[in-house]
Amino acid sequence: MRKEVTMPQLGESVTEGTISQWLVKPGDKVKKYDPIAEVLSDKVSAEIPSSYTGEISELVAEENETVAVGTLICYMETEETQPDIVEKASASYAETAPGQEGGEEEKSMKKRYSPVVWRLAQENGLSLENIEGSGKQGRVTKKDVEKAIREGAEKTKQEEAAPSPFPIYSTKPSENQEEREGDTIIPVTGARKVIADNMVKSKQEIPHAWTMIEVDVTDLVAYRNSVKDDFKQKEGFSLTYLPFFMKAVSESLQLFPSLNSTWDGDRIIQRKEVNLSMAVASEEALYVPVIKRADEKNIRGLARDMQSLATKVRQGTIKAEEMKSGTFTVNNTGSFGSVQSMPIINHPQAAILSVESIVKRPVVMQGDMIAIRYMVNLCLSLDHRILDGLLCGRFLADLKQRLENYKGTENI
Repeated sequence: MRKEVTMPQLGESVTEGTISQWLVKPGDKVKKYDPIAEVLSDKVSAEIPSSYTGEISELVAEENETVAVGTLICYMETEETQPDIVEKASASYAETAPGQEGGEEEKSMKKRYSPVVWRLAQENGLSLENIEGSGKQGRVTKKDVEKAIREGAEKTKQEEAAPSPFPIYSTKPSENQEEREGDTIIPVTGARKVIADNMVKSKQEIPHAWTMIEVDVTDLVAYRNSVKDDFKQKEGFSLTYLPFFMKAVSESLQLFPSLNSTWDGDRIIQRKEVNLSMAVASEEALYVPVIKRADEKNIRGLARDMQSLATKVRQGTIKAEEMKSGTFTVNNTGSFGSVQSMPIINHPQAAILSVESIVKRPVVMQGDMIAIRYMVNLCLSLDHRILDGLLCGRFLADLKQRLENYKGTENI
């Protein structure tokens, strides 16, 4: 019995996934729940389990193709009892007039287009009706569309319309780039492709604005230096500065909840939970795991969560659930020496804060005295649909006050 296997729902609010690798090929026999493909979604790699026990007959979706949830990705031949086959065959015969079966099925197959085929055609102004399909029963495949692009297929009316006065960002290849001798060509696949698509989406949809504040963290540095050795002996890992910044951010977000929001068309969703996203780099890509309910944790709890999530990213064991539901991102750009940056907002959040390098600088103090102080720049990118400079300035001022007056009296 021929069965359809579709892209499953990989998590809450996930609407599509990119097939990074097929683990099976036509002719392979699999059992129900055996993994058949690896899929990337929201920068997380997961495996798709087989929905049936049987034999893979056709792979419809291609590797590196992004498909929507519920979209057909492959066909399987499954074993079915004889009574079931007879009953279904009789029902099919009764519903279809003789001489129409093959023609109707073939006609429907020709007009079944995968999401990647639709997207390629739309991006290049092609009419799918004018493309001859080479797939099963005349189905138009990705290779057919690519061939039509190369041969200069007919442009649609939408493409012939006047160009938009606004810039359109795209991750598709530029026609003006030519390869030269000695160039290295690196295919954009897997996690890097997902990151590129998300960054383009953020810049396309979110009107970014930026602001920065300078903070004197001399007292914080002194306190951290006084407890770091004891902390490492008890916990087994180093106490960095980032948990202190995360603690202050989570407290300031409770006073300024608008920064803990999401734009949703004709409404703004102000989140109750403070779930802090943090950027962690692996050898191949950047991941953004989430510390859930950060406002309910002390410095030690935040440090433990950070260490645990970072270890999972670098070991490749991070799960999809640990990457979801972030409400605000704290980016530790200072870890590689940066002193100022303009981070791209982690869509669909409303803001992202970059904590830059802590550096010693001469500072003019009260009474015109010059002293050597530990200073840090905090750079904030904001969604100007939700936030404005006045509100974000107050948020940063509150954050500055918390960090500059840190006395280390609370339990870390």
